[in-house]
Amino acid sequence: MSSKRILMITGDFTEDYETMVPFQALMAVGHQVDAICPDKKAGDSVATAIHDFEGDQTYTEKPGHRFALNATFADIDPADYDALVVPGGRAPEYLRLNKQVLTMVQHFFEADKPVAAICHGAQLLAAAKVLDGRQCSAYPACQPEVELAGGRFANLEVTDAVTDGNLVTAPAWPAHPAWLAQFMAVLDR
Repeated sequence: MSSKRILMITGDFTEDYETMVPFQALMAVGHQVDAICPDKKAGDSVATAIHDFEGDQTYTEKPGHRFALNATFADIDPADYDALVVPGGRAPEYLRLNKQVLTMVQHFFEADKPVAAICHGAQLLAAAKVLDGRQCSAYPACQPEVELAGGRFANLEVTDAVTDGNLVTAPAWPAHPAWLAQFMAVLDR
């Protein structure tokens, strides 16, 4: 496996596991992962939230850890990266309002580079208008956004993931083993 340079776009109240686990796992196998957030620089941090599934009609949310960013948003050129990771949580709902973020996301699709998105990360993909004709999983509440963006919603078990070309998606953090394995396979192509 050759080392890849991977960009992670995140923000305050990103889902804790969906940010920290892929960040650490991808680095553990030799990839460089640069985590960024609009208006923040390397050394700043974002708040995370832990989403749990406890039998209610939707997930519960609890305070998570602080996640330290290791790159500066203003310095990023997406052309310098081989792949993109979009964690879920509440961050995608406001990150999708940032035109620079949308342009970055669009770059990875236009250049046919690998993209991994999980849970509410699909909100960012839908806003970037990159889902037309693609199969995409997400947290079930995001199904209307995936479909309104022209995507085919993959209604998977919470532990499963789906790959459509260079796009790897999953419903939530319990899918990490499948999601990360599929993403790493795409990275090795």
